[in-house]
Order: sequence, then C-alpha cells, then structure tokens
Amino acid sequence: MISEELNTIPKINGLVLAGGKSVRMGKAKDLLQWHGKEQRYFAADLLAPFCDEVFISCRQDQLENFNPDYKALTDTFLNMGPFGGILSALRSQRDKAWLVVACDLPLLDPKSLEFLVHSRDPEKAATTYESPFDGLPEPLITIWEPKSYPLLLNFLGIGNTCPRKVLINSDTLILKPDNPDALMNVNTPEDAEKAQQILKS
Repeated sequence: MISEELNTIPKINGLVLAGGKSVRMGKAKDLLQWHGKEQRYFAADLLAPFCDEVFISCRQDQLENFNPDYKALTDTFLNMGPFGGILSALRSQRDKAWLVVACDLPLLDPKSLEFLVHSRDPEKAATTYESPFDGLPEPLITIWEPKSYPLLLNFLGIGNTCPRKVLINSDTLILKPDNPDALMNVNTPEDAEKAQQILKS
C-alpha cells in the first residue's frame, strides 16, 4: 500500500528562464550556442530527465522563432525579470514544484542537477545552492516548492522582486555545490570568454 505521505510530495516541473534582455552581453543569451544548439533548448534538455514537464520562460515576442518541439511559458507577471518568470510558472501549475535554471549557465551539468533533486526537501519553501561567488543562495538554480508561491506574492506586495531575498528570508535548504563552475552566470562577453576556456579544458 502506498502511504499518504508519498502521494503528497509535489512532482517537479522544469523552467528555463530565457526572457531576459541580455543588455550586458550585447546579444541574446538564450540564443548563444555553447553545445551545438541554442542555450535555451540545451538547458531544457538538461532538465528533462529530472522533471515531469519542461517549459521555457520567455517574452511574447520571442515566440516568433520558437522550436515547436519545446513548450513556452510566457510571463503573466510582466517586467519583473526572473521573479516574474518564477511567479508565472508557480501560478500556472499550483500543485507542482519548479526546478528553475537561468539560460545563461553554459557550464551547468547533469550531476549538479541530480544532486539538487536528490537533496530536495519538499517540506522547505525551496532547495538551492550556495553561490560560490558571494556565498548567498542562488535563486536561478533552485527547486521552488508550491508553498513558495504565497511567499513570493508577499514580497511582491511590499515591492520587492528579488528572488534571492525570498530565499534568504524563507525556510530554504542551501547546499554547497560540488562543482562551483557549474553555477557560473555568463552575463558579459568577458564571462563568455572565461566559460569558453573552462569548456575547452
């Protein structure tokens, strides 16, 4: 007999945040090809083994050249950056947890995702990594549980749209990354060069 408890752990959906304007990079980060395909699709493929369904969070205008093999999820909370993407996902399927990753993580590897999923504590608001760059929780490689939705809304209500602040001020499980490079955000051409070197080595 399956215990009640097993039934109550929310299943995980995947979300690739690809709706940013990429101002610092000077070109669209979601379209950069690090591994032979656009990064938004590569990230979605990376999430697929760990998730029920995977969606790519994007702006309405990005749907023009969107590969129909992938599912798009446009923001219902507009002009809030990653915060809006995370909220829109949680609102779209309220009973699911969401494994959220940014599209600008070309060094993210399956092992880092696997460790996150296996270490997940569904009793917490979220399970995340500690950023090796500043020691704070990394909101853009995080499993956000359904119970984080009202917390995010509360922050929105006080005018704070920083997902990291939500993690810092909530009951969050924070893990140390085994491979710190996997968490490297590539925001500028200089970052891109650095990531390229690591990928080659």
